[in-house]
Amino acid sequence: MRILLALLAATALTTACGSEIAQTRSAGDPIVITTADLGELEPWADGFADDSPTRIVSLASGVGETLIALGAQERIVGRDETSDAPALSDVPIVTKAHSLSAERVLALNPDLVIVDENVGPPEALDQLRATGVRIIDVPPAWTLNDIEPRTRAIADAIGATGVQIPTIEAGPASGGPRVAFLYLRGTSAIYLLGGQQSGADALIAAAGGIDVGAEAGHPAFLPLTAEALVAANPDVLLVMSKGLESVGGIDGLVALPGVAQTTAARERAVIAVDDGILLSFGPRTGALVTQLRSALDQLS
Repeated sequence: MRILLALLAATALTTACGSEIAQTRSAGDPIVITTADLGELEPWADGFADDSPTRIVSLASGVGETLIALGAQERIVGRDETSDAPALSDVPIVTKAHSLSAERVLALNPDLVIVDENVGPPEALDQLRATGVRIIDVPPAWTLNDIEPRTRAIADAIGATGVQIPTIEAGPASGGPRVAFLYLRGTSAIYLLGGQQSGADALIAAAGGIDVGAEAGHPAFLPLTAEALVAANPDVLLVMSKGLESVGGIDGLVALPGVAQTTAARERAVIAVDDGILLSFGPRTGALVTQLRSALDQLS
């Protein structure tokens, strides 16, 4: 919901450790972190209660991989667009953005629908509830500390047993490179700077960096201005891969007003992460932090 509100504002204004970094950075190219770089999912549970649901529709952002780690892959009969793990490629998508179709969900004959605060519209949720379908609203996850309670809520909802959630080791509290998280959708003229509670700030800190938007006290997502970015002067830019593509790749990114005047642009120090994993806060987050730490080390 925070990203959605920020997008509207901007439009109005204009674990187990993963593998080592898969790509060796060529001069001038971004470091790209993909799902494949994070290694295999580790199992987080050992079974299910006898009365556990067998037909699950997962509509909460990024919950698909958590369900896979909990052993529920074969029980997922519908999903949202953000639950894009390769193992779920054959599972039908029943949302557009965060909007669901009650008719499409009901056609899957679910015995459990998992939602979060972003899923709507309310009328569609009310329509589902009126049929007696069990709906579980799981808490959001925007920090590393949110992963365990969210996973526990999901595990309880699906009746998973023997759940073990790995601890993610954080990097040093200060002294690392200064990083700006930019949410980019160039085709829609949407350019946002991440700040406090964006989700990326927690990952940057865990990887040993300093989130310049959070440091400046900016809200989760702020319409990007040249003045704000020049003042922050990050050493590194963190973006989503589709966002980078939408502005014409690294050449287009470093030419944006404000971006061009930063140390990060001059050094072409850019990290691009697959959209589906950067803010998922699920079973691959520990491996992602490891990858980000290695990437920041390369760019320091």
